[in-house]
Amino acid sequence: VLARIVSEDLQNDLAEAQAVVDRLQATLAEKQSVTVETTAKRQAANFVEATAHTVESLKAQLESARRQLEYAESFLSDMRRLAATGAETEDALERAEVEYVRSRSDVAQTTQNLEGSEAMLAGMTLLPQLIQDYIDRKSLEARSVNEQLAEARARLRQVELRVERGVMTSPIDGVILERPVYSEQFLDAGTLLMEIGDLSDVEVEADLLSQEVVAVHSDDPVEIYGSTVGGELGHGLEGFVQRIYPQAFTKVSSLGVEQQRVKTIVRFKPAAQARAVELHLGVDYRVRVRIFTDEKSGALVVPRSSLFQSPEGDWQVFVIEDGRATVQGVEVGILNDQAAEITAGLTEGQSVIVAPESELRAGMRVRASNGG
Repeated sequence: VLARIVSEDLQNDLAEAQAVVDRLQATLAEKQSVTVETTAKRQAANFVEATAHTVESLKAQLESARRQLEYAESFLSDMRRLAATGAETEDALERAEVEYVRSRSDVAQTTQNLEGSEAMLAGMTLLPQLIQDYIDRKSLEARSVNEQLAEARARLRQVELRVERGVMTSPIDGVILERPVYSEQFLDAGTLLMEIGDLSDVEVEADLLSQEVVAVHSDDPVEIYGSTVGGELGHGLEGFVQRIYPQAFTKVSSLGVEQQRVKTIVRFKPAAQARAVELHLGVDYRVRVRIFTDEKSGALVVPRSSLFQSPEGDWQVFVIEDGRATVQGVEVGILNDQAAEITAGLTEGQSVIVAPESELRAGMRVRASNGG
């Protein structure tokens, strides 16, 4: 862990977002639960069906009671007529009157029961549909709550991500190279907290001249040399070109000359990387690189400083013939700052003058030194 953002506000936001999610989850569960409503709908439907049967039964009873009343009324009329003539006794007349009253009461009671049952049936018939409408409304509300829950969960994930980002960890295993911020303080976005590097995986940044980098390609072999890696030219560490930046930049040389240079990344080969670790090569250490853009075996080579160009731009060298300097035109193959390949104009064994002075002219007497 490299740093932590003060978490009180984040934790409050997290608790608030979690509470909203919990509340909506509970509401959604309540809206999605229709067990009670389904049971009530089924019971209401059963009650409506039973009430309908009761109404039909009461209608049949009322029809029977009315016929019984008609019979009792007719029988009472006959008994009154017979009693008036003395053909029937008063006791028989009274029984006929009682039967008539009972029949009329049965009709009235049955009518009242039927009307009550019909009113109940009319009211109860709508109940199952009302319950179904309530279930449908809960379903719509559940969908709305579900959408709100999705939004709340998205906000919760955002807050959780902010909390997670509040703890900053190192993306690599390495050492702290620079730490500009030490104490707790307010910081702007993008403020550098620290620089971390893996010293077991260093690379070289080389600023090459733009006119030279055009000959360089990725994976070209490189020699990394200098006092920091314990080897001079020819005894350095092996590397390769990993990347050439696509854009040049202006850099002022030690002589005050503006130059266009291109940043080029050079990587150590595995064995050389291990050696660099042993040498404790660190960040911003100065090394030198030699990039091999081409190579040729069995080439005739002369020192680069022996070459000069004629006014027409042709390559030339001074060769020593019979103790005198002679201008010899040559054709040049591959070359670098130290050496040049001669493809025509010279033969092996000829002596050339290295770094000829500007006063030297053809025909001047010269003397070879150092076996040259």
